[in-house]
Amino acid sequence: MVHRFRSVVCLPIVSITLSVLFMIGCVAQDQVGRQTHITSMTCSLSGLVVDEHGPFSGAVVRIQATATAAISDAKGRFLFDDLSCAEPLRLTAWAPGYYIGGGTPFTPGGAEVEILLLPHTKGDNPAYRWLPSTYFPGQGEDQGCAECHSSENSGQPELEGLLPVDEWRRDAHGQSARNPRFLSMYFGSDFEGRSSPSTRFAQNRDYGPTPLPPDPAQPYYGPGYKLDFPDSDGNCGSCHIPIAAMENPYGVDPVTITATAEEGISCDFCHKIWDVRLEDNGQPATNRPGILSLEFRRPEQGHQLFMGPFDDVAPGEDTYLPLQRQGQFCAACHFGVFWDTLIYNSYGEWLDSPYSDPVKGKTCQDCHMPKRGAEYFVRPDKGGLRRDPSRISSHLMPGSLDEELLQNALTMEVHAERGQHKVSVEVELYNDQTGHHVPTDSPLRHLILLVRLTDKTNKPLFRLEGPVLPEWTGEYAGLSGKVYAKVLEELWTEISPSGAYWNQTRILYDNRLPALGGDRSRYVFAAATAAELDLEVLLLYRRAFKELTEQKGWQTGDIVMEQYEVHLPARKD
Repeated sequence: MVHRFRSVVCLPIVSITLSVLFMIGCVAQDQVGRQTHITSMTCSLSGLVVDEHGPFSGAVVRIQATATAAISDAKGRFLFDDLSCAEPLRLTAWAPGYYIGGGTPFTPGGAEVEILLLPHTKGDNPAYRWLPSTYFPGQGEDQGCAECHSSENSGQPELEGLLPVDEWRRDAHGQSARNPRFLSMYFGSDFEGRSSPSTRFAQNRDYGPTPLPPDPAQPYYGPGYKLDFPDSDGNCGSCHIPIAAMENPYGVDPVTITATAEEGISCDFCHKIWDVRLEDNGQPATNRPGILSLEFRRPEQGHQLFMGPFDDVAPGEDTYLPLQRQGQFCAACHFGVFWDTLIYNSYGEWLDSPYSDPVKGKTCQDCHMPKRGAEYFVRPDKGGLRRDPSRISSHLMPGSLDEELLQNALTMEVHAERGQHKVSVEVELYNDQTGHHVPTDSPLRHLILLVRLTDKTNKPLFRLEGPVLPEWTGEYAGLSGKVYAKVLEELWTEISPSGAYWNQTRILYDNRLPALGGDRSRYVFAAATAAELDLEVLLLYRRAFKELTEQKGWQTGDIVMEQYEVHLPARKD
């Protein structure tokens, strides 16, 4: 009985166990199958864009951080097809005049999505307190930009040097207010703080007080705006110190600025620019430099507003501004007229060139905010999303000190021909890679083309034909070559070349190389010897005139833009 009982009881238990195991296995296989099926399936994601009045048509709805976008229809609806059913997506929506909406995850195939658009301020709030670019305690968007846009102390070495604030710290825009070269020209001092004597004036019967040249008997450390106009602060701050100039465009003293004004052209400043006021000719008005040609949108207290080049930065109080990727954004501070003389004009030069063509051309940002391979502009641990590196612009903004930029600015070709008793050298420069004149902006900058032909003892051969370099090139004066510059002469003192463009000046000559323009020069040297010869052609970039750099104590050296060397073998008579 016991045996029979055990047999009767055990068999059903074994049977039940096997059945359960079989069922569990089936369920597990079914779950795997379902997961595989879901992964391979495609789903759609649809929804509605609304604002405070109801359905909103014409909004750009984007799968965040991608190129996939749709436009909400007349009923405010949108639809995305062929999406993976297994991956949640973040959707955003934007329309002019509104903050970017959305930014929360949605699962394709699930419930319909509704994205609310909220209008941003239509005016400007002068009482707004500027945010610092560096670290500053706060909450959300009310803190220093470095909190989210710098890799410092992030523990993420792959981001080092690539985030916007890290680059901006190394860029000239971030140093514009405290740039020692700017300050030494403004105050008329050298790098050690020694100041030139105040400008002397003579009384002209027709024109009143007119400036005199510096007294040669007195120590002189170069010109300065405050030496010529001691009772005026000028308009330099409207570009160099824009945050301080917002309150008083013609009354900024660089010595007294504090806090965010010391950051020069800061993050918050650029991302509060709403528009650039241009005249019918496409350029700023000559009497409205810098901030005077800019329109801002500073938010009311309790709100924030950042304008940027992406239409999907959400959540947050941000909006998309196409202007940030357009050349006009740079116009206000890269165009300047003093006493009816056009001094700064890189924007105008670009505007007059084929590079300004909206279809085939290039913008200022294309060259001066190049893509450097960054995949984030916000730290991932602060909510940053990986993006296409070809869409993220660098904030390093290379300019007049960037060797790589200068060495890719133009093309130089050299042709040498050796005759019976002479050598002919032809040099052609072609500005085929820069969208404005080379060099541009500050009239201090110039190119020096130097042509050297020497024998085997390094003795230069006698020049028979060709231009020579002017005296103001310093150590190169009188040598074979050519200088390319916009040369100013002060009207009253007749000082030339002059860097004091705040005075009344005239342009003696301007032979710089325009976009897609060039220049050819020819040099002939006597070569009675039949021995070997060496030819060297250098194109040097110099940021300021030799005499001025010595007066100011500036240590910036020449940059070799192009170099050509060739060995001319002995002549076979």
